[in-house]
Amino acid sequence: MLSSESEPQIKALVVCLGNICRSPMGEAVLKDIATKRGVQVHVDSCGTAGYHVGEEPDERYNNVSIDSLARQISTSDFVRFTHILAADENNLRHLESMKPHNATAEVRLWGSYHDNKAIPDPYYGGMNGFEKVFQQCIRLSHAFLDEVVGKAEAKEV
Repeated sequence: MLSSESEPQIKALVVCLGNICRSPMGEAVLKDIATKRGVQVHVDSCGTAGYHVGEEPDERYNNVSIDSLARQISTSDFVRFTHILAADENNLRHLESMKPHNATAEVRLWGSYHDNKAIPDPYYGGMNGFEKVFQQCIRLSHAFLDEVVGKAEAKEV
């Protein structure tokens, strides 16, 4: 199902608060799942707050390789990406409040593609919390791709 086009049609931005735990893990997992499924997707991540801009992801990750530095969302992201995936309701509300009038991205709770559950922040917990978030990101990645790729294929017919 790899597209012959050089630019992926699906461009997803995973968003949490500080961009050092949930969103970089979500970015890495979504990229990995898409690659394994043969789906061409551009994926990035960011935070709604600028607390950790320029920092590497939390070192407690051990299940996935993450190659990104924390950044804060900008209004241009609302037109650069097709889908903005919020980790939880607080970040979703923040995204909706800053969404510019010319936004083209679909902004949703990432969990809305699967079970409507927020991704809990593992920052203040132990390794068990990171493992749970990792498993949740796998489920959400599959659910997101199932819905979005299905819609893209239907448009092509």
